[in-house]
Amino acid sequence: MGTAFATVFVLVFLISLCKSDDQLTPAKPLHPGDMLISDGGVFALGFFSPTKSNATLYVGIWYHKIPNRTVVWVANRDNPITAPSSAMLFISNSSDLVLSESGGHTLWEARNNITTGGSGATVVLLNSGNLVLRSPNHTILWQSFDHLTDTILPGMKLLLKYNGQVAQRIVSWKGPDDPSTGNFSLSGDPNSDFQVLVWNGTSPYWRSGAWNGALVSAMFQSNTSSVTYQTIINKGNEIYMMYSVSDDSPSMRLMLDYTGTIKMLIWNSNLFAWSVLFSNPSYTCERYASCGPFGYCDAAEAFPTCKCLDGFKPDGLSISRGCVRKEQMKCSYGDSFLTLPGMKTPDKFLYIRNRSLDECMEECRHNCSCTAYAYANLSTASMMGDTSRCLVWMGELLDLAKVTGGGENLYLRLPSPTAVKKETDVVKIVLPVVASLLILTCICLVWICKSRGKQRSKEIQNKIMVQYLSASNELGAEDVDFPFIGFEEVVIATNNFSSYNMLGKGGFGKVYKGILEGGKEVAVKRLSKGSGQGIEEFRNEVVLIARLQHRNLVKLVGCCIHEDEKLLIYEYLPNKSLDAFLFDATRKTVLDWPNRFKIIKGVARGLLYLHQDSRLTIIHRDLKAGNILLDAEMSPKISDFGMARIFGGNQQQANTTRVVGTYGYMSPEYAMEGVFSVKSDIYSFGILLLEIISGFRISSPHLIMGFPNLIAYSWSLWKDGNARDLVDSSVVESCPLHEVLRCIHIALLCIQDHPDDRPLMSSVVFMLENNTAPLPQPKQPIFFVHKKRATEYARENMENSVNGVSITALEGR
Repeated sequence: MGTAFATVFVLVFLISLCKSDDQLTPAKPLHPGDMLISDGGVFALGFFSPTKSNATLYVGIWYHKIPNRTVVWVANRDNPITAPSSAMLFISNSSDLVLSESGGHTLWEARNNITTGGSGATVVLLNSGNLVLRSPNHTILWQSFDHLTDTILPGMKLLLKYNGQVAQRIVSWKGPDDPSTGNFSLSGDPNSDFQVLVWNGTSPYWRSGAWNGALVSAMFQSNTSSVTYQTIINKGNEIYMMYSVSDDSPSMRLMLDYTGTIKMLIWNSNLFAWSVLFSNPSYTCERYASCGPFGYCDAAEAFPTCKCLDGFKPDGLSISRGCVRKEQMKCSYGDSFLTLPGMKTPDKFLYIRNRSLDECMEECRHNCSCTAYAYANLSTASMMGDTSRCLVWMGELLDLAKVTGGGENLYLRLPSPTAVKKETDVVKIVLPVVASLLILTCICLVWICKSRGKQRSKEIQNKIMVQYLSASNELGAEDVDFPFIGFEEVVIATNNFSSYNMLGKGGFGKVYKGILEGGKEVAVKRLSKGSGQGIEEFRNEVVLIARLQHRNLVKLVGCCIHEDEKLLIYEYLPNKSLDAFLFDATRKTVLDWPNRFKIIKGVARGLLYLHQDSRLTIIHRDLKAGNILLDAEMSPKISDFGMARIFGGNQQQANTTRVVGTYGYMSPEYAMEGVFSVKSDIYSFGILLLEIISGFRISSPHLIMGFPNLIAYSWSLWKDGNARDLVDSSVVESCPLHEVLRCIHIALLCIQDHPDDRPLMSSVVFMLENNTAPLPQPKQPIFFVHKKRATEYARENMENSVNGVSITALEGR
């Protein structure tokens, strides 16, 4: 009996009897081993087993052209086939689609809810992945797109609400090899029209945050030139969401996996794997309410953690229980609202219709229970013509997060330190006119004295700053018009250096986003008291940037010294630093080759200006991806001149016993002997060029198997004629090969061991902008590797860099 069954099983699955039609008819049922293949060959429908044992079978739809079977829809997910030899998918006499096995036992069926009988119905698998049961006149009787499992495909609707009720949900698999109904599901919020949730059973697991009114949002994939659109459609009685993609896009899908994670995936034909465009929740503290009441998950940090909102402290010894107010509310009309930008709005809000921004604030201010509000202008009016979205929160704020690249303003209610109690003393109301005049006179006198005092204080502060900054004759600071900004103005601009405004931090301190009076956006670099970057570096950076003016150098807006505080105020560049894109797998696709080449040429022109075209010859000494900032058009600006040095007259090079910079970017003569020149910057530019082309860090040799670092890897490929393999996989298919090979050639010229062999920056710019100019052959560079930490050598010869240079004994190969 067992042998016979095994024979039948082998015959069913291994004999090549597969149908390859895209249609199923009453006269042509589907058996194990048969398949329907969509007209364009994108999708297939058939019988499959999720495990190697083949003990159970399911009917599903998967991508036909993708090597690893990726199932996007399962019919009988909770009723597997246990008798494969008798299984059959067929159209019944009543035009229903039925899956049965031995004895006619029905495992699953798609009921025709339009006609009551008749014949001639067919089933067709469309190129969109939709399985459609239709009548002879092509009326759709049933379709798989209306019966979701764990995946949403482009063109598929997720009906979030119908007549005010949750209408549809996608449900995860139970395990990686078990397509039965899992614990996690995604649906609209039953209490609101503005958000979606992932549920673990009946408990919220993740929440999207309130919809800000955008009907269509798009995500561009530069490596494939494709665009993914998310669309929200509100028809009054129904609200649904759907994804669509531009023509010729690679395969994309949104799925809820068995761990409860939502993933947007795109097929990468170079890696033969699915790449994750985004996922939620992507870290532990992003799960629903994981930071407790008034706590928020700070996703802007390198390692997202729970924090308390401003004005709150942990409830007990740990933040795991949430946060409580430092000062209790007094329900005063003078209560203030703190703006928290870039926030995922909390859960359990109250939607108030037909309100302006000011009216929304007043709604919260007049209600003692209101703790916060948020406002948005919807992209289109609802059925009632309301284009406003005023949300208010009563009591606790739950499930907050600070997000990167999105979010909205949340206005948090705090007790005002300047709130004035209402006077009820009738006597004070009817004070004599003479007394009133005396009071007004006193106020005027005090105001005049304070104004003069402030002016004197500002003059004294400016005098102190001029003395600080003019202390070095080398910098030529005496003829620079320094842009001073008062400390109080900086405090107001940054919300008192609020953590919500922090853009990043390093060994020097922290950088905050600020808005000066008049609405100008700035980045404030606050040097920490423990930073090795002291007054010398501060003076150096202020004077140099104030004197240097070039489109590829960061612009200094102002500076400030107040007691122990040293502050540098720069123009705000929304795209932050190059390394934030270049070495981030999810963001690097924004850097297509035209953008990368624009950055390369921009940095080269900026260095040419520093070395040759400015009034001073400037050696930057710390050129790296983290010090290249990007504006809104992705144009580069060189920043961080704290370690820069000036050459005067005919000076060609200098020596130092204090080697500063970042290991990997430092030229051999500088790292080993402390000798630096313009050729030191050119070496750093060559390393940066290799990083931009490859997408690898110079300091991450583990990413390049078999090579000690990026230099060795690049030279080996160049020497063997395989330089194309160095190009980042996200741009290799779209970049002009001759252009990128020329950039690799130039990079190898810049990182040659001997300084005299490296080209000047003027030659580099010429070679980048003239494709036909001949290039000399580069010499093999020295490959430096870590051998051991030379503690005594470091003590005798070097000081630690404020940028964290690794001091090691270096050995050439």
